[in-house]
Amino acid sequence: MVFSEQTYRVLVVSAAQKFNDALLPLLPCSDYYPVCVVHNIAAARRELLGNAYDFVIVNAPLTDDYGTRFAIDASGHTGTVVLLLLRMDAYEEIHAKVTPHGVFTLPKPTPIQTLQQGLRWMAAARERLRKLESKALTIEEKMEEIRLVNRAKWILIEQMKMTEAEAHRHIEKQAMDRCCSKKEIALGIIKTYS
Repeated sequence: MVFSEQTYRVLVVSAAQKFNDALLPLLPCSDYYPVCVVHNIAAARRELLGNAYDFVIVNAPLTDDYGTRFAIDASGHTGTVVLLLLRMDAYEEIHAKVTPHGVFTLPKPTPIQTLQQGLRWMAAARERLRKLESKALTIEEKMEEIRLVNRAKWILIEQMKMTEAEAHRHIEKQAMDRCCSKKEIALGIIKTYS
């Protein structure tokens, strides 16, 4: 495993015991924990409702559904990377249907080395998602600060009869003088005048 410091939560959806027996040794608990195995789509949907998983591996078809719709739905969960294993006769058609939704596919039978490579792709995709999630949080936090500072400026304009430039300078100066963020100053102004 390339990302040795990271542990991935895995949901395996497979009714084939032979496949499960071949896959589970590829998921050591040092890199993949917990690993939950369910045997049908209904159980997989219940599992996804209650828990977050980094990886979902679907061995299609299953007893209650082929698994295509579930794979697409699971890929919509934040931070979840999905691998759908398909019979060769259905591979091209389903691959074309699920790929636009970010679902990885492999045809069956799948050699162990190919499955290991698929797990590496999933890890790379998950780490990229993790960075994007972190960047999105940073942007959201910055936007929240801008909204609060603007609200505080308008309060200063209305209450203290400052110009917008004066209100902006006031907030910046207070933040520098108190060694805190503009967001904290803005929250103080909003609390004082609200």
